[in-house]
Amino acid sequence: MATPTDRLLRSLEWRVVRRLDGRLQGPYRTVFRGAGLDLAGLRQYVAEDDVRHIDWNVTARLDEPFVRLFTEDRDLTAWLVLDRSASMRFGRGEHGKDVVLTELAVSLARLMTQGGHRVGAILYDNPVSPQNPVSPQRAATTIVPPGTGRMHVLRLTHELLRPVAETGPGRTTDVGAMLGLAAATIRRRSLVFVVSDFISDTDWERPLTRLAHRHEVVALRVVDPAEREIPDLGLVVVEDAETGEQVLADTSDPLFRRRLRDQVEAQEARIASSLRQAGVPGHDVSTDDDLVERFVDLVRRSGRVSRRDRAHASGGSRG
Repeated sequence: MATPTDRLLRSLEWRVVRRLDGRLQGPYRTVFRGAGLDLAGLRQYVAEDDVRHIDWNVTARLDEPFVRLFTEDRDLTAWLVLDRSASMRFGRGEHGKDVVLTELAVSLARLMTQGGHRVGAILYDNPVSPQNPVSPQRAATTIVPPGTGRMHVLRLTHELLRPVAETGPGRTTDVGAMLGLAAATIRRRSLVFVVSDFISDTDWERPLTRLAHRHEVVALRVVDPAEREIPDLGLVVVEDAETGEQVLADTSDPLFRRRLRDQVEAQEARIASSLRQAGVPGHDVSTDDDLVERFVDLVRRSGRVSRRDRAHASGGSRG
């Protein structure tokens, strides 16, 4: 009899992974790639290049910016840094943010391992208070070392399906601590997917910047439409999933809706600014999205950069 882990992986293989065959091209160089460590050459800097690849010695000598080109890593290691805090359990049952995170992580892991790449994962839960200690069956944070093959993806899927330890009220998400743990755990240069809603009371821009200095980082932000535009439901009790604070709100009040919209827009702007300052590409994944189309869109948007790099690299070699 198939286990829930088997059923989920098979479902995603048919619903997502197989449908992507032929739509994500390139056995080694795709949007999900590392830049490599071996220097292959130099070319002039163009807009949108990664400033971390600027060769400052050559730039100073020639008085114009040049960037380094690297050979590609065929043996790529990818890490999934997964936010499993209370705010990620927001949503409508089978379409909640935690469900989308699980499907996104399993699909990414299967896509990477099919190419022969190694995948590791950090399943981050908020630390647990002394009044609510971690049960022996479930630690606050689970680390799955890098591995390859379908059996390894099954192990990761099993960990994702295990229930998250309840942290109790008063524990807000610490995205900065999650990113700090990732930087301390991931030693070898890797491709790092950070999957989170990036809702946090603490600063996470600096830890993300430090992580991006060492690794290629992609931010996948899971969002739910109801977080951005609350429906008109009249008087409702709204509870913060992390602090447990409850507020009676009149969702039909235009002033309340406008204030909420302003807060959402300010939060969106802060998150976008932090990702931009850290030099990390960010992609929103909505609970309403079709994962196949979202993957294709992500590749299409990122593919423009990789095609430009290849064009410049080939142009430089002819010169």
